[in-house]
Amino acid sequence: MSTVFDAWQFAQVSAEVSLAGHGRGGEIARLQRLRVAQVLHAAAEGAAVYRERLRRVPEEMDPLQALSRMEPVGRRELMSRFSEWVTDPALSLADLRAHTADPGRIGEPFLGRYLVWESSGTSGSPGIFVQDARCMAVYDALESQRRSQAQVLRRWMDPLCLSERIAFVGATGGHFASFVSVERLRRLQPWLAGSVRSFSILQPLDDLVAQLNEFGPSVLASYPTAAALLGQEAQAGRLDVRLREIWTGGETLTGAMRRHLLRSFPDASVRNSYGASEFLAMAWECEHGHLHLNSDWVILEAVDEHHRPVPPGHPSATVLLTHLANTAQPLIRYDLGDHVRLLAEPCTCGSPLPVVEVQGRRDDTLQVAGQRGHLVALLPLALSTVLEEEAGLFDFQVCQKDDHTLLLRLPQSGQEGRQALARGRRVLKDFARSQGSVALRVQGELGCLVPRGRSGKSCRILPGGGGR
Repeated sequence: MSTVFDAWQFAQVSAEVSLAGHGRGGEIARLQRLRVAQVLHAAAEGAAVYRERLRRVPEEMDPLQALSRMEPVGRRELMSRFSEWVTDPALSLADLRAHTADPGRIGEPFLGRYLVWESSGTSGSPGIFVQDARCMAVYDALESQRRSQAQVLRRWMDPLCLSERIAFVGATGGHFASFVSVERLRRLQPWLAGSVRSFSILQPLDDLVAQLNEFGPSVLASYPTAAALLGQEAQAGRLDVRLREIWTGGETLTGAMRRHLLRSFPDASVRNSYGASEFLAMAWECEHGHLHLNSDWVILEAVDEHHRPVPPGHPSATVLLTHLANTAQPLIRYDLGDHVRLLAEPCTCGSPLPVVEVQGRRDDTLQVAGQRGHLVALLPLALSTVLEEEAGLFDFQVCQKDDHTLLLRLPQSGQEGRQALARGRRVLKDFARSQGSVALRVQGELGCLVPRGRSGKSCRILPGGGGR
């Protein structure tokens, strides 16, 4: 059975990724220009939703300039015009929805040549994304050549980590990108499938810990919040595994989380990445702990709320993504909804790839009453950081009840819970006041399991209307 894997394309792209990672900024720009031209050509030929936009752009214009002139797109528009978005007429939305509705087909190729996954739909508009063998070769090469920089020789010999015992802890009940990728790996090397296993983060914690103890992984791949929760279990002596690597992604990994994981698993290195359903491997982490954008294969534009560029180093209201490998389902100036900062200064690690700081999703920002009569924005990353750094809390949920009131939910109970709640309430009030808010009320609930969405991501910050 096909696994949407082409060994020749993987080898070719791996060589390109390696050369670009050791090149100069001018080489990255050359690759961007070449690949943007290819994507724009494919979109003009086969995707009406982009052809309309390209009519307003002079044909002789430089590809990167032409890109900047195109009107951005959003998920809602693309999904509503699916047949005008994809360039392969065989990609039927009805058939793809039937495919993703069947849990027995997770990781199974669609039409024998596409890998399919769905987004969780937390933004209110779920998406379905397809990738061909070329696209998967890019993801595989980026993961194997850049994510594991500290063990590059071992990864050259074993680019897909098939010698490890890998435990993926996440959502296993849907066609989500991470789980689909794990199932593809198992299909790719079926004789090693026993060393790659998935575990549901939505099951009771005691059951999850028991299953991991029995499996004995050397690599843990999960969301930062789930890894931090398992770290607490390890410190308590309930989780007994010897990890060599921890791979995190899908959520923001804070400094406090990283230190917590290194204390909990002292023999393990932590490797973080930034990705999304739209582009699985957008950024990798260097030895200095900085996320480097894979800008030879993806372009991110940091923009304000009107889609105008923001200066380097300034936080964005959202970010526009252009995928330089996917011509079957082009993503060109796609509004991803993430807050980021793109830094102009090169990293001291020597990589020519730019550094990106991810500050959370736009939809998770809380808007509270300000001291000067206007609303004050509290970013999810900032809220999470103060609760972790100053209150020592990793498992929590902050809900906004109104513009003067927050609700802090914690799983602890009894005296331990009351002390944790007191710490959390104090740091939330102090932080909000430092940002210019009025004196907020912070209510508390103890003994609450922190919920996770369908995709397994922790619902830690809920904006207005999130409280009961």
